[in-house]
Amino acid sequence: MMQYSRHSLIGVCATLFFVLGLCATAQAGSLAPLQTPQKTTLTTSAARITFRRIFKSSTPELIEITVSEDSDTATYEIRQLDDDPGSAPFVVSAGLRSKMFALAGQLNHFQSLDLDVHRKIASLGEKTFRWEQGATVYETKFNYTLNGAATQLLQIFEGLARQQEHAEILSRRMKYDRLGINDALMQCEMDFSRGMLPEPQSLLPLLDQIGGDSHIVDIARQRARTLAEHIRHPK
Repeated sequence: MMQYSRHSLIGVCATLFFVLGLCATAQAGSLAPLQTPQKTTLTTSAARITFRRIFKSSTPELIEITVSEDSDTATYEIRQLDDDPGSAPFVVSAGLRSKMFALAGQLNHFQSLDLDVHRKIASLGEKTFRWEQGATVYETKFNYTLNGAATQLLQIFEGLARQQEHAEILSRRMKYDRLGINDALMQCEMDFSRGMLPEPQSLLPLLDQIGGDSHIVDIARQRARTLAEHIRHPK
């Protein structure tokens, strides 16, 4: 009887130790650090603003400029409607882009926006502001507006267009009409003095090239150097 009880006690103890071992293992497992879920980074497409103006029987008849929020490289297209389509790149600084996108924000990114004055005035060309971000697209069209933020944005876009026109004309005349460079510089000089060119420093490489080209008449070379100096050191 005593021997049977001793064996039973040994079995009970073994069972108890086994159960305690299982409990310890389960407890250790429950204290293991939880896996931190990886954060999912939501990516959104960069926003773009496009300005388009169509004004038939004018020169130019079409202007289209697209500026991206995350890139210095913008595109422009300036031509007559009958000309072959095609855009070209140019640079718009981060500071100017920031101002442009801030103005677009004030205009609710052109969503359900009516800018036109709806009065009987002369046609000044159909203008379009367009906002694109991923699949989201808003746009508004107008002939003339009194909205302050829209007017500022319009002046910037039209100024960029004039700036690129000056660059194209100067480049063309350097190749094909050197005697016409002085007249082109005079037009550029007038627009600069009126504050119509948003980033005239983009013209400096061309002006420096003209100013240093001995094959160009001296009056044009001097005008180019003077204009470049005014751009670098505005009063």
